[in-house]
This record gives sequence, C-alpha cells and structure tokens, in this order.
Amino acid sequence: MAKKKKDKKTSLPVKILKGILALVLVFVIGFFALAGYLTATEFKPSEYEGVAVEKAENAEKTVAAGDTLTVLSYNIGYCANDKDHDFFMDGGKTVNTESRENIEKNLSGIINTIKEADADVNFIQEVDKSSKRSYHVNEYSSISESLEDYSAAYATNYRVKYVPYPLPTIGEVESGVAIFNKFTANESALRVGFPTAFSWPVSLCQLKRCLLVEYVPIENSDKMLVLVNLHLDAYDDGEGKKLQTQILSDFLKNEYEKGNYVIAGGDFNQTFPDVQGEQYEVVNDEYFVPGVVDTSLFPEGWQIVSDDDVPSARLLNEPYNPESENTQYYVLDGFILSPNVKSVSVETLDCGFENSDHNPVVLTAQLEEE
Repeated sequence: MAKKKKDKKTSLPVKILKGILALVLVFVIGFFALAGYLTATEFKPSEYEGVAVEKAENAEKTVAAGDTLTVLSYNIGYCANDKDHDFFMDGGKTVNTESRENIEKNLSGIINTIKEADADVNFIQEVDKSSKRSYHVNEYSSISESLEDYSAAYATNYRVKYVPYPLPTIGEVESGVAIFNKFTANESALRVGFPTAFSWPVSLCQLKRCLLVEYVPIENSDKMLVLVNLHLDAYDDGEGKKLQTQILSDFLKNEYEKGNYVIAGGDFNQTFPDVQGEQYEVVNDEYFVPGVVDTSLFPEGWQIVSDDDVPSARLLNEPYNPESENTQYYVLDGFILSPNVKSVSVETLDCGFENSDHNPVVLTAQLEEE
C-alpha cells in the first residue's frame, strides 16, 4: 500500500509537465498554422503596378504652365484615431475603436473638412476599404462619392487577412492611400512599391508601403504634372524610412529630368530640418521619435515645405488634451516640389485633432512657365 501512495505522489509533477508540454505543443502548432495561412495569403504587390483612375469623366479641370493650384494632404487615421482616443502602439491602450458609429462620425467630419478646403488635389492616407478596425466601413467609396467633381485613385498598402496582435486582435485589414483630383489625368495611375523594412514572420502583418502617382497633362505642352501621394514607415528602426526616402528621391528626380512638374506630399513620419518651436521637443523618447528628412537627397532648387505654426500630428499616448504635459506634437506632413514648381504658401489647418491624429496641410503652388 505504501508503494502505491508513493506512485500517486510522484505522478502529480509528471501530469503537470505533460500539461505544460501539451500547451506548448498546441501553441507551436497554432503559430505555424497561422504563419502558414498568412504566408499563403500574403499581399505581394509588384514594384510597379497600374492603378485605375475612377470617375475620370468627373474631373474636367485643366492646368497650364503659369497656373496656381492647391493640394491638400491628410492622414485620416482610418477614421478611428480621433481626439477622444489613444493607440496601443503609441503608449496608449486602445486597439480598435468602440463602435461603427464612431467611425462614421469621424468619416463625416473628415469629408466636411476636405470639402471646405476645396483643394484641386487631395492626397489622403490611411484610408480603409474593409477592415475590422473600422467596422468594414468603405471609407474610400464614401469619400469618392462625396467629392463629385473629382476623379479617384486608390493604392493598397496594407492587406492582411488577420493581424493576430494584441488582445483584442486587430484582425483583418484592407487599407491604402488615395488621390482625389479635379484635374483631367491619365486614366491609369501608378503604384510604386517600397521594400519592406521587416523580416519574416513580422513582415506578414506589416504594411507594404508605396507611392501613388498620377499624371496630369499640361495644356499646350508635352510635359506632365506628376502628383505623388506618400506614407512612409512609422514603427521601423529608422532604416526603412531612409531607404524609402532614397527611392522617393530617385523617382521624383527622374520625373523632373523628363521635364515634368513634380508635387509629392503626405505623411513622411519624419520631421523637417526647419521645424522649430518648443512644442515639438520630444516629451518621452520611449514612444515614437521621428527622424529628419534627409534634404541632401534633393539637389539645389528642390523645395521641402511644411508649416510649423500648427502641429500636423500628435502622439496617441492618451486622448487629446492640449493642457496635458504628456501631449506630444509633431510636424510630419509636408510636400516636396521640383525646381519648376513655386511654393506660394503652405498651411496646416487647425482642426484640433477632432477626427484624426493628424491635421490636414494645404499647399498653394504655381507651375512656372517654361
């Protein structure tokens, strides 16, 4: 009898060990099953891809050398990152906003802001088509339908069947960048892909960033106005943004060498050399710290323009409170102009981060006569 009791006592650690091994096995099998699924369904765009310009017949405005035009750039934060929210990647707690109604409210406010600005061209970033995080609201279609006199083009830069982190998970994502344009453009735009800055398996759930490029014929000329919408890496180690900026520079310079006029703009996730002001000093370097755009990549005559009178972005470490000592402002959004494009003005619209963690920036530019 004593021997049987001893067997029972020694079997308990064995049972615990078996249970732990079973859990580890389930985890390992689950990890590789998910990794296999995400690898099989991974979004793998080519370096260059054509993109349809929709509603081209609605855009009837023409542009000629000597004309002045306006361009708005706006990262809309997929209509979830409004003034009342934070985000876990920035030191906050929120993963997904609490309701579809909140997405729709922010989308309505963003559309009103774009309409009121009435720019000739709109560069919009973080536009969801069908994502769990935005309750599968098709933000691109809603904006396109609201802007009656604009054509619309869209390039996907984030397509993942299931993002498995954190808890609750982000889930399915379908998002990209868009151009809404009053000018008559070529019927096909161009998606120019960037290499990813992340390795497997992290790369499976990361953005596949790109440029979205439209070509607008210049009246009475064989030249083009080249419009480039960009959104560079955010949470990389900095090397990704450097490489992407180099690719951007090479692309823009090549277009200018053809004799074209070039306007590129968007969310650089970097700040600019001439940005000043105590409000832009880093409050806590444990969170997002932007690099600085390398202006040496752009020869003399090129202009990199931004407005530091009003911040274009904020850190999502907490809901927006301008009185909080933890509030971190940035200037991350701006434009690059070729030497034959003159910057007349650039202004960040102070929307108080009501519907997004970015404020829109409006450029007024003039195409110099040949």
